[in-house]
Amino acid sequence: MGKLVICDHPMIQHKLTFIRDVNTNTKDFRELVNEVATLMTYELTRDVPLVSVPVETPVVHAEGKIISGRMLGLIPILRAGLGMLDGILMLLPAAKVGHVGLFRDPHTLQPVEYYVKLPTDVQERELIVIDPMLATGGSAIAAIDVLKKRGCTQIKMMNLIAAPEGVKAVREAHPDVDIYVAALDEKLDEHGYIVPGLGDAGDRLYGTK
Repeated sequence: MGKLVICDHPMIQHKLTFIRDVNTNTKDFRELVNEVATLMTYELTRDVPLVSVPVETPVVHAEGKIISGRMLGLIPILRAGLGMLDGILMLLPAAKVGHVGLFRDPHTLQPVEYYVKLPTDVQERELIVIDPMLATGGSAIAAIDVLKKRGCTQIKMMNLIAAPEGVKAVREAHPDVDIYVAALDEKLDEHGYIVPGLGDAGDRLYGTK
C-alpha cells in the first residue's frame, strides 16, 4: 500500500492557515500556494538517491553528494494544479512538465479527459501528480489512470489538503501511489467540498467564480 505523508512542518502549517483564510486576496493566496508547494517538495524528495562525486574545495580534495540523475516529471491537473507548479520548479528546475485536463460531466459527475500532453520519455520518469485539493478523489484517480494507460509506473500525488474520503478512494484505486498532503482535513460536506477546506482552489488562484 502506498504511504500517506502529512507534511506538518511548522512553516507549512503557518502558511496553510493563511491559505485557508477567506480574507486572503488572490495575489497573496497564489504566492502562499507556491511557497507551500516548494516546502512540500523538500519532503517529497527526501528519498531521492545520491551518488558520491569528487569535489575541489578551497582547502582540499573531498567527496560530495549529488542527486543521482533521477528523471522527474511534474503533472499538474488543470487548472488548479498549475498554481503549485512554479513553487515545485523552484527546487526541481530540470523536471519536465506534462498536463492533464479534466472536467466533471454535469450528468454523471464523473471526470472526463479533455487534454493530455506529456513528455515523450514520460514512462522513464518518476511522476508527481499535482492538485491543491484531494476531495472525492475522482480527478486524481482519472489523472493517474491517464498516466498508467501510457505506461507510467512511478507515480506520486501531491495535494495541499485532502479529505479522508479522497485518500481512501485513491488508495483503493491505486494502492501503489504515495500521497503527500499538507493537511488531512475532517470530511467532505454534502456538496463535495472539503471541511474545513479552503474553498475552490482554482477560483481563489485566478480570481474567478
